[in-house]
Amino acid sequence: MNEQSINNPAVSQLFKVSTLLALLLGFSLLIPFFSIATAKTISAPVNSNGCPATLDFDLRKLAKSDKVNLCEEYKGKVVLIVNTASKCGFTGQFDGLEALYQKYQDKGLVVLGFPSNDFANQDPENEKNIAKFCRLTYGVKFPMFQKTHAAESNASPIYKTLGKMAGEFPQWNFHKYVLDTNGNLIGSFKSQVTPESKEIVSLIEKHLP
Repeated sequence: MNEQSINNPAVSQLFKVSTLLALLLGFSLLIPFFSIATAKTISAPVNSNGCPATLDFDLRKLAKSDKVNLCEEYKGKVVLIVNTASKCGFTGQFDGLEALYQKYQDKGLVVLGFPSNDFANQDPENEKNIAKFCRLTYGVKFPMFQKTHAAESNASPIYKTLGKMAGEFPQWNFHKYVLDTNGNLIGSFKSQVTPESKEIVSLIEKHLP
């Protein structure tokens, strides 16, 4: 803007308005990147067998043939469900997840890990190798389950249920859903929110039985 334009009130006002609009547009584009955590209670439908829809699944343990009914095994606990990957920039979160599990498991928390190769093929190994990697590299002792599709386009039944309830499906590895002791969805956290974050820890502590 030249000196003559600056001295013209109409042009000056137009410049201010366009600058403000540009700033508002830029801010609106950034909003999705800041909306990384949701903590509100969404009641889970209860199926005819008395199980909340979020836990009414028979799923196979990682690299094993036996299945676990999540409702029978984990109802009454706070449940953190996370889609994991072995070759991701967030793979180090295994440390935080295991620490969280060790600290609160006796108080009513369980962490359930679901390896997924949906995002950039960052968990391509077979289940046996994934289990070995988790155990030897990060000392993972929290329950890990069969390789799962977490992305909306091909979501497995458990992730289809969680994604629809939360209003958001995982967009990357290490998305975390938190359920209360009745299986209600109480939190949905994107990959950037670490297991040891204040948001997750305080939510878990608030809902422990």
